[in-house]
Amino acid sequence: MDELISILKEIHPDVDYETATNLVDGKILDSFDIISLVSEIAEQFDVVVSAEHMIPENFNSAQAIWNLIQKLEDDE
Repeated sequence: MDELISILKEIHPDVDYETATNLVDGKILDSFDIISLVSEIAEQFDVVVSAEHMIPENFNSAQAIWNLIQKLEDDE
C-alpha cells in the first residue's frame, strides 16, 4: 500500500489519500491521471489493468485501488 500511496502522491501531492474516497467522483483524478496511474501500477506491481477494470469504483480511493491490485495479483 505504501508504494501505491507514493505513486498517487507523485500525481497529486496535496491529496490525503488515506481518507479520500471520491478521487474520481470528486474529479481529483482525471482521465490522464488514471492512465498514468494504471501505467505506474503495471510497472510497480506487474499486473495488467484491463478496460473492464477501468471503472470509477476501482479508483475512488487508495483502498479501492489497492483492492484492485490485490485482486489482479491473485488472478495471475
